[in-house]
Amino acid sequence: MDDNDHWLTRPASIRKLWIGFSAVLAMTVLAQLVIGIKGYFGVDSMFGFAAAFGFFSCVAMVLLAKAIGALLKRPEDYYHD
Repeated sequence: MDDNDHWLTRPASIRKLWIGFSAVLAMTVLAQLVIGIKGYFGVDSMFGFAAAFGFFSCVAMVLLAKAIGALLKRPEDYYHD
């Protein structure tokens, strides 16, 4: 079996997964229209706050990890000195 023949590497499968995951995420955000959210700080009861907070937290973690990686980076021949 060829490694490129795996179902997760096919463009059609990847597109279907993106569509499916996007639909599930949209449904979870839209569920807030039906299910009331009781916020503790006022801002956390706004529509879509949890989705936006999660997205921006993820972006912040990626940027922080990139900054830490650049700070801790060593040359390729670090162990050959």
